[in-house]
Amino acid sequence: MKVALLAPSKSIHTHKWALFYQQQGIDVKVITFKDHYSPENAKEVETWVLPKWFPGKLSYISSVFALKKQLASFQPDILHAHYVSSYGFVGALAHYHPFYVSVWGRDIYQFPQQRAVNRTIVEFTLKKADVICSTSRVMAAETKKYTNKSVEVTPFGVDLSIFRPMERQKKDTVTIGTVKALSDKYGIADLIKAFAIIYQRYPQTDLLIVGDGPQREQYERLTETLGIRQVTTFTGRVPNTEVPNYINKMDIFAVPSTEDSESFGVAAVEAMACGVPVVVSNVGGLPEVVKKDVTGLIVEKENPEALAAAFQKLLGDTDLRHRMGRSGIQHVKEHYDWIDNANGMLKLYEKTLNGV
Repeated sequence: MKVALLAPSKSIHTHKWALFYQQQGIDVKVITFKDHYSPENAKEVETWVLPKWFPGKLSYISSVFALKKQLASFQPDILHAHYVSSYGFVGALAHYHPFYVSVWGRDIYQFPQQRAVNRTIVEFTLKKADVICSTSRVMAAETKKYTNKSVEVTPFGVDLSIFRPMERQKKDTVTIGTVKALSDKYGIADLIKAFAIIYQRYPQTDLLIVGDGPQREQYERLTETLGIRQVTTFTGRVPNTEVPNYINKMDIFAVPSTEDSESFGVAAVEAMACGVPVVVSNVGGLPEVVKKDVTGLIVEKENPEALAAAFQKLLGDTDLRHRMGRSGIQHVKEHYDWIDNANGMLKLYEKTLNGV
């Protein structure tokens, strides 16, 4: 089988799919825009670059000719585009089949609502797709607003050989943390405010924020204003290989995102796989991946007080934390094992190629 992934080469998710296909003996090529190209990832998976000669959406149209040439050269059995608003649109304009499109979040929740032409792009792309994929049921339902075709739910699982419980060092504090880009759409300010409330009642706690982003300085100033800077650690960007180590330093993991474009909740699944109870907001696919009151707690979005109350519930009951942690491990094994989920995508490919 030959598969062309039309997607951002820089994305860890693109690279994860590409490596999996390669390991299965599939001939895979990543096709990406030049500003999304990763030289590091290209060392492991052959990557072809699409030019961008014009600004904005015009660049998509201008790259179609180059894509057609690449597809004619490679002749993949499947062309699979990720993000309906960009790569999906380019793939649709190439008129290549079989054509898969995966929706990811903002491309289906926000993009088509911004202007009429955006909605037209989404509807056109979905109309051209032979198979449409979504990482969650809730996002599949959102996608159905723009197509009458069925939408396959293909969860994005985690590698359980990497994300797993590790031996923990004994410590006197309870660590609340997250692993996210430092942006308000991920509710980082809400997390900081909630922790400030909790710290007044539970001084034996600390806050660990893993990741970097455009609002880091703003969040650092907020911790100073709230008097918690001395118990808050900002790690900055860390290699993905180090993420499991940081999660295993945490006792409670928070994903207080504010937008429905949080379509799946990979971070929450990674934390559960490590045996850490999670507190998530009720947006997008987060309530779908977290088993309410079993593997974690679900709270209203943009509500630091509700977030703090959930932290307090877990801080006041060590047995509950441990019970939720064990349940989380089992939940991920049953539903979000990366190997099972990735093989599910391959079965879809095979059904398409067999005309089923």
